[in-house]
Amino acid sequence: MSITYSIEERIRWSDIDIAGLIRWDAYARLVELAETELLREAGFPFGTLYDTLEIWLPRVQFHIDYRSPVRLDETLKTEIWVGKLGRSSIRLEFAMRNAQGALSAEGHLVIVALGRRNAKPVEVPAPLRHALLPYRKEP
Repeated sequence: MSITYSIEERIRWSDIDIAGLIRWDAYARLVELAETELLREAGFPFGTLYDTLEIWLPRVQFHIDYRSPVRLDETLKTEIWVGKLGRSSIRLEFAMRNAQGALSAEGHLVIVALGRRNAKPVEVPAPLRHALLPYRKEP
């Protein structure tokens, strides 16, 4: 059984544009928040990755498809899960829904394990890989 991690966040004044709709960078903020909390839930807060596993996990790709608008003060639920665990990369999939369940946006991001000492790709450390397995959804 796979776990989908989710967060809920209210859309703030700083998240909208002059038309009153959510801006693209607010989606990025919400996805980053969901990613950070997924890793924390799995036992690896971002702040410990460098010291504990001697890696960085920079984002190398971010893709989003917009589906329906979101407005100020609406609540947006961001669901995130592991789509693929590669040798040195992790693909995280996400879906964002409003309070009525309508899909607002969906997409993915790819993060890569880089070694602490040389910033070159390394294998995703076994403890992290193992911790993320419950969040893996088969396509």
